[in-house]
Amino acid sequence: MPLVPRKRDLTSTFVGFASLALVSAAMAQPAAGGEEGQAAAKRIEALRASAGTPEVDGRLDDPVWAQARWISDFVQKEPVQGAAPTVATEIAFVYDDEAVYIGARMAGEGTYEIADQMTRRDDMARGADRLIVSLDTYHDGRTAYSFAVTAAGVRIDWHTPTDHEGNHDMTFDAVWAARTEVTAEGWTAEMRIPFSQLRFSSADEQVWGVNVNRTIPALDEEQYWVLVPRDETGWASRFGELVGIRGVGASRRIELVPYVASEVTRTSDALIAAGDPFSEINDATVRTGLDFKMGLGPNLTLNATVNPDFGQVEADPAEVNLTAFETFFQERRPFFTEGQQNLQGNGPPYYYSRRIGAAPHLFAGGDFRDAPSTSTILGAAKVTGQLAGGWSLGAITAYTDDESARVYDLAEDAFRDVDVEPATLYGAARLQKQFGPNASTFAFTLTAVDRSMDEGSALASLLADRALAGGVDWNRRFQGGKYELLGQVGFSHVTGDSAAITRIQRSSGHYFQRPDQDHVELDPSATSMTGFSAAVRGGKRSGTWQWNGGVWGDTQGFEINDLGQYGRADEIAQWSGVSYNVTTPGNVFRRWNVGMFENASFNNGWIHRNQNLGMSTNYTLTNFYRGFFETGRNFDVLSDVATRGGPLMKQDGNWWFAGGVFSSANQPSGWGIRAMVGSEDLGGWRWRIDPEARWQPTDRIRLSFTPRYVRSRDTRQYVGTFEGGRDATFGSRYVFGWIDRSEIATPVRMNYLFTPNVSLELYAEPFAASGRYFDLGELAAPRTSDLRTYGEAEGTSIERDETGAYTVTDGDASFEIANRDFDVLSFRSNLVLRWEWRPGSSLFVVWQQNRSGFDAAGRLVGGGDLLDSLSADGQNVLAVKFSYWLPL
Repeated sequence: MPLVPRKRDLTSTFVGFASLALVSAAMAQPAAGGEEGQAAAKRIEALRASAGTPEVDGRLDDPVWAQARWISDFVQKEPVQGAAPTVATEIAFVYDDEAVYIGARMAGEGTYEIADQMTRRDDMARGADRLIVSLDTYHDGRTAYSFAVTAAGVRIDWHTPTDHEGNHDMTFDAVWAARTEVTAEGWTAEMRIPFSQLRFSSADEQVWGVNVNRTIPALDEEQYWVLVPRDETGWASRFGELVGIRGVGASRRIELVPYVASEVTRTSDALIAAGDPFSEINDATVRTGLDFKMGLGPNLTLNATVNPDFGQVEADPAEVNLTAFETFFQERRPFFTEGQQNLQGNGPPYYYSRRIGAAPHLFAGGDFRDAPSTSTILGAAKVTGQLAGGWSLGAITAYTDDESARVYDLAEDAFRDVDVEPATLYGAARLQKQFGPNASTFAFTLTAVDRSMDEGSALASLLADRALAGGVDWNRRFQGGKYELLGQVGFSHVTGDSAAITRIQRSSGHYFQRPDQDHVELDPSATSMTGFSAAVRGGKRSGTWQWNGGVWGDTQGFEINDLGQYGRADEIAQWSGVSYNVTTPGNVFRRWNVGMFENASFNNGWIHRNQNLGMSTNYTLTNFYRGFFETGRNFDVLSDVATRGGPLMKQDGNWWFAGGVFSSANQPSGWGIRAMVGSEDLGGWRWRIDPEARWQPTDRIRLSFTPRYVRSRDTRQYVGTFEGGRDATFGSRYVFGWIDRSEIATPVRMNYLFTPNVSLELYAEPFAASGRYFDLGELAAPRTSDLRTYGEAEGTSIERDETGAYTVTDGDASFEIANRDFDVLSFRSNLVLRWEWRPGSSLFVVWQQNRSGFDAAGRLVGGGDLLDSLSADGQNVLAVKFSYWLPL
């Protein structure tokens, strides 16, 4: 029967919170402007376009450009910091009631060859001439929007959430226009950025921070209007000012993006099992949905979605995970990526958006099943932006439907329905205050999950019914960000059926059942669990000598994985590092640094879990080739996770060495290589090589390859826990083995640009991995890494049958160990034809493949396995999506 959501106080809390956010937005006053100590040394004046707004064609022949205030006082950052530019750059700003327009003239044709190759939208365009305009529209000296255009007219935009130039949040995706033209004198650019795509105060006269930089790959030259020296930190805090914009009051900024999508899936015949009543070779679906965006004054934005579509999203990379811990993948769904930085702080990652709409938690069982691969998101909404007095807000809520699977049992010849996921309400909110002349911050974060489950159901025994987590964090900056002191204090609280809380206690994040630890205790009657976390860290971020360090701690019961992203609780850790940095070019190096680092961690029982020491160096040569080298040692410690909830086990030390070298990033084609080798004290080893290459054979085609090959021999790979062990190991057998592993993959990307708005984009990853176990044995005693190797230890024998399974005899006892060897093949690809047929409106045609294969031979993999992955059984999906942007 379908689940019926129960009334909960938490639901009311989030309804109240959403109402509060909307009321706050409606009452929002101007966001705090530049604070004391941030007076700009340079200014650009924008001109109101009284002579008519320009046509965005890249030609700069409209009358308004003749009246505009042009500036040209740029300086080099590379190759000669502070020197006059080799070629001139001029830029001007004009505006009307709807948008700000930017015109730029880049001299150069005849002096050097302009690189005007095409790339896809939001490609950072290595090797292409480009112009970047960065706007601190809140004038807070911390955040900025950047709009870039290449000489070929390709648009790139991103958000910078911190006062650091290299911190790019590429999820910002505004609707704006840009055109360019290459001339005999160089190239020109024209941009139109609607005010509806920006967030700013409601003051009648706007004052924004602004910076402009130009990249000239042929000359290895970087020009800046406001220079941030190489050995100093800061970005938005160093901007000049854009003044003169008046009378562009708040608008509702309503945008609707309805879509319709359809897809056809074809499954390989070999994957259709005989007697399976659910599987079909061909399957077709059609769906519709709507994205909604509305400005709440000039400062805040409300985004909402109904039945969101993620059909053209790139597949996650393949992997074989032999650890006890979850793998976390990057978020790629557009609704969740946009504005994501407003929900992230410097504390624990309380909010991991991929929890929303994830695969159902309960396995349906049965001989055949028709189960959903994801949970249906019925709707989601978020509010992001800045309020009065330097406050910024991020809040999101989403509701996913309950899910069930249809199951067929052969023995009973009967169908049944199984509930596999409850209806769930998710919520996350973050409120941050910026203060002081150095753009310091203080923030509050709260997340919550509320699941509607029937008491005593299988789902209630598996999942917490309610989870709360959050805390405060701060970043106190000094001397313009040269020094920082950061910290956080947080909590978590989960409640539910005692079986669900017991499962959490026994999970890899906690292992309360550990038999030789007295600071944790499994409580099978518990119906709640509470934990805490705290940290403080700081450092010097600029100058010749830089350093950092900090301490971190969380209690045994800290649990945020209902909506967060966390591996292991029960930790007390410290780390520190120091580096010497040279940024003045010499005869060999343009810049280089060398540093040392160390870290150590303990659990709350003061068991030493980790200790390492290392050194690293990074360098850039005078020809802009780059490289790095790193080496270090992990020392002998005790692991409280190796036995998967069993006793402590010694983790023997190891050495590692890593390095790499890369060609200049200023060229459209280039190469690089990374390599790593490691050696374990017990005789294990590991090496990995990651070459990379990018190639632009024409101005419209770009190819990149990032292959990797990994070989390792691990000495203590967990196999399983079995009953009948000796008293020394608390009556259980903790079985480990040596394992030979190999992995090879070749991710490939190809982009063909018909125009800057029409592209054909390919992503493909053939993948193969293998593992072969040998010399199996059980842990001889806690706090050691010694094994009683079967067949060698007195009184033991081991035999293997034709399936690869083992029969182990130990005295009078015997038990079976299944074959754990593996060979895995995978091929995942997306071929996407993308046409932005009008601003904000797109047509996607997608061909997606998902192929895989498995056997238990455990042989080493090679290039032939990559070819085999292309013909493995799997699914082909052809999808079409049409969206239409409606600004109201």
